[in-house]
Amino acid sequence: MEVKHGRGYVYAIEYHLVWCVKYRHKVLREEVAGFLREVLTETAIFFYKFRVESLEIVEDHVHVLVSATPQHTIPNMVKVLKGISARKPFLQFPQLKQKLWGGHVWNPSYFVGTVSAEARRGGVSPGEDSPGEPPWSTPPADFLENTEAQVKKYIESQNDKSPESV
Repeated sequence: MEVKHGRGYVYAIEYHLVWCVKYRHKVLREEVAGFLREVLTETAIFFYKFRVESLEIVEDHVHVLVSATPQHTIPNMVKVLKGISARKPFLQFPQLKQKLWGGHVWNPSYFVGTVSAEARRGGVSPGEDSPGEPPWSTPPADFLENTEAQVKKYIESQNDKSPESV
């Protein structure tokens, strides 16, 4: 995690965003996933000035790690990423309309988690604090496991909302 400087402030802000395909259809394969990867990274960098640090596209959901400035709000970043990445694949791959018949690629909900420098490094075990370091700078030992559990719970909750017949 890189510490950046603005006019009168210093910051290091990263968010882990996850969202699912509508009805959890497994449409993000090969060409579609590659195209989506390009669209998401270009959109963030060129148009909205935040960075996609890491991106994982699974068949039915997307994980994005973004770094942003204090001026970027989470809902706006999600709206930008989901909005543009919903429209362009339909134009590039018209066959998606057969599988996603309502004209919607993404489920309206999303998961967001903040990411600390310690979490990026793999966390710090209790008792490894350096002398004089405040206790709140060390995340709990199970921080990463809790975050993974929250993401898994979100993804599973989206499974509950998909229609059985689809």
